[in-house]
Amino acid sequence: MTAYAYILECADGTLYSGWTNDLGKRVAAHNAGQGAKYTRGRRPVTLRYYEAFEDKIGAMRRESALKRLSRAEKRALIESGAVVDNGKQNNYNV
Repeated sequence: MTAYAYILECADGTLYSGWTNDLGKRVAAHNAGQGAKYTRGRRPVTLRYYEAFEDKIGAMRRESALKRLSRAEKRALIESGAVVDNGKQNNYNV
């Protein structure tokens, strides 16, 4: 099962990090107000960065690491334009 760690940009310019096993569905849930409590009042959200992993443990570890990054470090990841797929193929556009 492929799992993803991701960074969203909220409408107010803040950044949110999370993990999921269905990236498209999770971003849609955030935008429908059914995602994290943090993003409910900050819609719409936009997917800015993600990494794919072979299992949820890898995605959860990366999410934890993303949450510890400073805003500047998260922005640097986003602005690099790099999407790390860790060997997985995907069709998501950031």
